[in-house]
Amino acid sequence: MPTTKKENFYFGMMMCVGMVIMMTTYNLITNGLIGNISLAVVLMQFVLGFMIAFLLELFVVGPAAKKIVFSITRNQPSKIIMIVAMAFFMVIGMVTFMSMYGLASSYYANGLPGETLLGSYFSIFIKNFVFALPLQLLIVGPIVRFLFGKLKANRMNESLTTV
Repeated sequence: MPTTKKENFYFGMMMCVGMVIMMTTYNLITNGLIGNISLAVVLMQFVLGFMIAFLLELFVVGPAAKKIVFSITRNQPSKIIMIVAMAFFMVIGMVTFMSMYGLASSYYANGLPGETLLGSYFSIFIKNFVFALPLQLLIVGPIVRFLFGKLKANRMNESLTTV
């Protein structure tokens, strides 16, 4: 887990890259867009999605999730409970906002045929939440924590050998 602002920045970036790649791919597949849109549009979706997600993670959802998690796990010594709680609140926050982005993208691309705005939003939210929570808990989160731990250990070893 990150301990400094710089580490938090890199950890958040790594987490956003993993989640945005997986969630964008999931949404393209579930909406039947793979093969129907150009590679340039797919890349644009990845880049735009990443920029929005990373800004949300840094300035809105991340700080709010940390505040909530630290207040409810203050007396919990278990690191696993803290990780699960952080993943849960991050997913709730990110899915809430990124589903708005998905709704806007969908509306811009082809409107909302036969659905209300609120109905479309909740449909997108549920589909994204059901995929994002296990993705975060079982795949992206553990991979990013492992890679981040390795990078952090390598940096510490490099700094020790240069002293």
